[in-house]
Amino acid sequence: MTIKEIQEEIIEEFEMFDDWMERYEYIIDLGKSLPIIDEAFKIDENLIKGCQSKVWLHSEIENDNLIFTADSDAILTKGIVALLLRVFNNQQPSDIIEADMDFIDKIGLKEHLSATRANGLVSMIKKIKLYALGFQMKMNQ
Repeated sequence: MTIKEIQEEIIEEFEMFDDWMERYEYIIDLGKSLPIIDEAFKIDENLIKGCQSKVWLHSEIENDNLIFTADSDAILTKGIVALLLRVFNNQQPSDIIEADMDFIDKIGLKEHLSATRANGLVSMIKKIKLYALGFQMKMNQ
């Protein structure tokens, strides 16, 4: 699936919920399904700066696609990172770099997060796109 198709699927899923408590529960459940990150990747280099809680994000390239693993010490944040990885995992770096993030506004996520969590969300997206940019530069060498 393309990034846009995955985003559209997420928007449709969020439309099924009547209120934000149900959406938070869904996001938390997504976090519970996040594959466990290898403890070797829980290092300072993989910590995302700007997050209220600790978030580790690791990526590697496999068949020209980026594969991400992540974890957080906060359940809601873990769900948010799981949502982002659903969109960006196993995608080509150029597609990640060019991806429009309007699905976050369409599901109302940013406006329903505290200021510090919203900043953390932006930091997670920046880190994902930076990984993609780095891998794209390596691939073009």
